[in-house]
Amino acid sequence: MRNFFKFTERDTSYKQETLAGVTTFLSIAYILVVNPLILSQAGMDSGAVFTATALTAIIGTLLIGMLANMPIGIAPSMGLNSFFTFSVCIGMGIQWEVALTGVFIAGIIFMLLSLLKIREKIINIIPLDLKYAIAAGIGFFITFIGLKNGGLIISNPDTFVSIGNLTSPTTLLAIVGLVITIVMLVRGINGGIFYGMIITTMMGMMVGLINGPSNIIGSIPSLEPTFGVVFSHLDQVFTPELLAVIFTFLLVAFFDTAGALIALASQAGMMKGNTVPNIGRALLADSTASAVGAILGTSTPATSVESSAGIAVGGRTGFTSVVIAACFTIALFFSPILSVITLEVTAPALIIVGSLMAMEIRKIDWSRLEIVIPSFLTIIMMPLTSSVAMGLAFGFILYPLCFLAQKRFKEIHPIMYVLCLLFILYFAFIV
Repeated sequence: MRNFFKFTERDTSYKQETLAGVTTFLSIAYILVVNPLILSQAGMDSGAVFTATALTAIIGTLLIGMLANMPIGIAPSMGLNSFFTFSVCIGMGIQWEVALTGVFIAGIIFMLLSLLKIREKIINIIPLDLKYAIAAGIGFFITFIGLKNGGLIISNPDTFVSIGNLTSPTTLLAIVGLVITIVMLVRGINGGIFYGMIITTMMGMMVGLINGPSNIIGSIPSLEPTFGVVFSHLDQVFTPELLAVIFTFLLVAFFDTAGALIALASQAGMMKGNTVPNIGRALLADSTASAVGAILGTSTPATSVESSAGIAVGGRTGFTSVVIAACFTIALFFSPILSVITLEVTAPALIIVGSLMAMEIRKIDWSRLEIVIPSFLTIIMMPLTSSVAMGLAFGFILYPLCFLAQKRFKEIHPIMYVLCLLFILYFAFIV
């Protein structure tokens, strides 16, 4: 096992990988609660979605761990489940069964693009400065999510966002957890993020802000309401309206995953020059999870940016992913315990992890304007639009345009110009 996952080469251990896996799971476990809540608003059975969410995470995470030896979790994407429910099903009036079939077709196309190594080629030709900007941008995005989840930042109709109510008990819990975690990290305590979440949970239960689980073991909900429905609606997806939806799923999921993989590989120190090792296998695992997830009954999964929490505490190999998958398997039987994992508990981890990822910003060449402008807008648009793909869109459009303006078009790979055009069309006809 140690040889298979290259423990010695990556300077890690079973203890370190296990701690990383549990930390990532705790950071992403909310998806088991939130995904059914969101998709049920489209008319889907919440119990079936819970089981489909867990099984999809187990399958996708095991695949990326075993095939690509990456310390990464795969789970249904928060952005895409909202798009599925509120834009496609509610906004466009498309039945969830038909929309899910669209997700399935997008997943199949993903698999073909991965097998043909087209996705791998595209990711490898992204300029190095943009890769650093992507990693930093996701860091800002994750920190923003953590601040929002902890109540430190709230929406404001006049200023868009503003400081939250710092005297609120739940916000105070997040602040105390953040301080505890920071103190442990700066003192060099390994696993400080994980221990911070445990301490915060215990404090929350002691003061009555977090309710203890009513039961320990719960039954696994049936998949019957959602399993395999995609196969009976294949004839309904080939309409101009739904083809546009499929293209959107394809485009957004493609670049969400690309951005996350680049950022996480960079954080884990796995980047070799301008390439991500085993990127082809990672993309195949991700795309397979998309197709399988649709069959089981959930919206598009993606590489989880919360995996950065596990990487921050030492996750370096696919054994971390095996531990994450094992935790999801256990969660199927112990779902009531998940009720103690609140947004305030995970907020400090996301804030700190985002801070660590933002360190990649120092590697960008800030002396060249043609690099600074697209890199900065790539970074800033991710938290402002709550979309990794939207940040990438600005970068992919502006980077080649800046070089064209300097008559240096030969320095940009032709595929970058194709992507630039695709994103312009995306903004013109879909957004």
